[in-house]
Amino acid sequence: MSLNIKNYFLGFLLIITLVLPLASSDKVYAQPLSQNDAGQKASDLLSRMSAEEKVGQVFLITFNGTSVERETKIYDLINRYHIGGVVLQSSNDNFTDSENNLQDIKQLNDSLQQAAWDTSQSPTNPGINYVPLFIGISQEGNLYPNDQILEGVTPLPSLMAIGATWKPELAEQVGKTMGEELSALGFNLYLGPSLDVLDVNMTDGEDMETRSFGGNPYWVGELGKSYIKGLHDGGSNRLAVISKHFPGRGGADRQSDVEVATVRKSEASLNETDLAPFVATTGNDTSAYNSDGFLVSNIRYQGYQGTIHSTTKPISFDQTALEQLLNASPLNDWRTNGGILVSDDLGSQAIKKFYDPTGKSFDARQVARIAFQAGNDLLYMDNFLASGDDDKYITVSRTMDYFIQKYREDSAFAKRVDASALRLLTLKFKLYPDFSVDSITQSNTPLENIGQSTQVSFEVAQNGVTLINPTLNDLKSSLPHSPELGDKLVFFTDNTMYKPCTQCKEQNTIAVDAMQRAVIKLYGPQSGGQVLQYRLSSYAFTDIINYFSGNNPLPGIEDDIRSSNWLVFAMTDVKKDRPASQALKRLLSERQQLLQDKKIIVFAFNAPYYLDATDISKITAYYGLYSKTPSFVEAAVRVLFQELVPMGALPVSVPSIGYDLDTTLSPEADQIIPLSVDLEAYEEQHPEATGTAVSVPPFINTPPFMPTSMLTGTATPTKVPLFKAGDTIPLVTGEIFDHNHNKVPDGTIARFMLSTGGETGVTQQIEATTVDGKARAEYRIQTPGFLEIKVVSGSATLSQILRLDITMDQAVAVTAIAPTIVPTYISPAPATPTPTATTTPASSVQNKSVVPNIGDWLFSVLIVGIVSFMAYEAGKHRISLRWGVRWGFMTAIGGLFGYLLISIIDRGKGWGGDPFQYFGYISMGMIIGWAISWIWQKIE
Repeated sequence: MSLNIKNYFLGFLLIITLVLPLASSDKVYAQPLSQNDAGQKASDLLSRMSAEEKVGQVFLITFNGTSVERETKIYDLINRYHIGGVVLQSSNDNFTDSENNLQDIKQLNDSLQQAAWDTSQSPTNPGINYVPLFIGISQEGNLYPNDQILEGVTPLPSLMAIGATWKPELAEQVGKTMGEELSALGFNLYLGPSLDVLDVNMTDGEDMETRSFGGNPYWVGELGKSYIKGLHDGGSNRLAVISKHFPGRGGADRQSDVEVATVRKSEASLNETDLAPFVATTGNDTSAYNSDGFLVSNIRYQGYQGTIHSTTKPISFDQTALEQLLNASPLNDWRTNGGILVSDDLGSQAIKKFYDPTGKSFDARQVARIAFQAGNDLLYMDNFLASGDDDKYITVSRTMDYFIQKYREDSAFAKRVDASALRLLTLKFKLYPDFSVDSITQSNTPLENIGQSTQVSFEVAQNGVTLINPTLNDLKSSLPHSPELGDKLVFFTDNTMYKPCTQCKEQNTIAVDAMQRAVIKLYGPQSGGQVLQYRLSSYAFTDIINYFSGNNPLPGIEDDIRSSNWLVFAMTDVKKDRPASQALKRLLSERQQLLQDKKIIVFAFNAPYYLDATDISKITAYYGLYSKTPSFVEAAVRVLFQELVPMGALPVSVPSIGYDLDTTLSPEADQIIPLSVDLEAYEEQHPEATGTAVSVPPFINTPPFMPTSMLTGTATPTKVPLFKAGDTIPLVTGEIFDHNHNKVPDGTIARFMLSTGGETGVTQQIEATTVDGKARAEYRIQTPGFLEIKVVSGSATLSQILRLDITMDQAVAVTAIAPTIVPTYISPAPATPTPTATTTPASSVQNKSVVPNIGDWLFSVLIVGIVSFMAYEAGKHRISLRWGVRWGFMTAIGGLFGYLLISIIDRGKGWGGDPFQYFGYISMGMIIGWAISWIWQKIE
């Protein structure tokens, strides 16, 4: 009996072990293979492959339609030529607008993988090895034209919208959503993100619109890394990320898909700007942040290729330049560890025009060979059509036949094919440790969960919406309130029509009444009743053009404009070849009288730099949204009604308003740079130092954006830094902040100022650059005596001060004190290897703070907050909610002003000095503030 019970028990455990994984809501993929394991598997498989199979791996093609039946051309290319992968595009009718769009896409991708499996199992193809296909897509966000799938998936923001948030965590969230949804649909190759650094000063250059994170290489790299990590995590490490457009096309002098463009920068400039984001995604300890490959641009680079002539090849076809670029550290390590290169489209108009200016003799086979031998591992071919061929299927098959023949005849070429095939197979094994069709087509995310992550998009919208002009302070006077009940609002939208596929219905990029519908939804009769629906009107930009030309203008458009209080414009871009896009500019310049005494609000749902200074001067408020998805339309409406405060900052320079990105990302003057001994470096130098409790001094006059953890000192057991003559003192700053209150980019210069000998001594500078917002330096103490250390960075000239008074025979600790309140300007001279004599004037107030401590400040704010809330409640109940807010706000302003005034008068003694005096000043300030708001209400 006991034996039967034991058998039943073991059987029960076996059933549980088998059933529970199947019952789980999420399928668990096998752990990805390491580079070495994947490489060994790939090498073993490569040794068993035929020439046709090896050659097939280096081809990434496109095809038309949604069928993978045996009689189709795509099935033949999979079955007979063993292609390495495909890319799906809406322009090739790979997607439809059916109600079952997502199911159709998943079925298409599964059918493609099944076709590759069937080929390996067919008795007519003995010895064929099964290799899963790369199924790629370029889904960039921001809907048409940069998204291929427009229905069913979550509408995600553009890269520039993410850039305007300056938050890598949001970039990771967007990437994760993208990765989850694409992987669930069966995609395993993502062509993106763009790591281009946008140079908006290119007057006739390539207009990338919002397809870049921004104009600073450090931030493009940081956001790009996070986006890539999100893609990898969301795709459960089964999505290869191919960043584009290596080595950067942000400074191209023309549209690179129309004609081969040129980037005329020096090698040093290219390395510092365009190349830097790609480098940032290659050398990370955590591989999730790394690009699996680069899409190589069809562009020429003067800094890498020398003088540019009409015959100079794009770098994707220049073997010497590409090898030289990739052999430099750290890209050579990335390449050695399996990084792949994917050619940009070999069938683009730019390549056809370069190799066949006459349009009559495009030799596709030679173009593919040159691109491959230049170093590209995977040849991307869309619209790849040789002169004389009926369709691209014929061109691709003939090109592959040519490669197979050359493989058998040319050992050097065969070796090159083997090397690329090995890289590609290794990457596929990293995605799929088990090459079986069932494991490859399984999904970790149910299709019904796709398209449900709109909150991610709205978070980017509310964190990225930017007030471009005027400043926030000026806006408060020019736009003191939002639209009120009874105001007439007229909306104008720059909408264009498009068809996602040949048989699809025509759609709007932005619906003409999109903003009006959002206003009614959020503030209409069913949502607070802040607007009257009959006082709202909507028109397209084309209606404005028709009004100007007299070409069947809509009746009432001029009357609506004249009778309106608010004119709200939803603009995208300004193109010479699209007259409707110029409607706003024409209205501002040709109908100024019609626009008088009206609030003119412009929302840029594309790039923020299309309007010039004169246009902007005529606008009440100009906002950047950067994306046109529904979440961004809703965010714009919330900003219009002042429910949402713009929190974003421009990620690119906008010359028309004098906004320079480099200046914005330089150190903010209104900060005190934390400075201390680098304890980690000190402990490495002095492992024998004893431990004791040491308090980190509080920071004085700290700007409000400084992290709270820096505001108070805490006693922690650590090793006491003691120094004597001959020792080296390691120094480190705290985080240095830019004008956006973010950490300054890596490479920002900081200068450590070291003064010895007191007033008659000498001053030496040590120049360092920041990493992760902090700068480090070391200084060898040469002689006993007095030493004072400060640090400056750009316009930030205040820092903590470190002091040592070193005797002949005794080591001393560093004293950290508050900085001088009125800083002495220090000329940012270059670092000097030898000390230079200088005179340092003494300051009578150098050691004296005039600001009370944080406890006094918080106690005062608590009192002001309580009284201000009482004023708010009184105003709300006696008059209205709006006046309640104003009473509370003005009371708070008055109280805080009184607090600051007594702090200056009392030299920062705080409540511990004369509490009645502090309370009197704060109370008087609150009374005066409330009185001002009361008078304001009476005279309005």
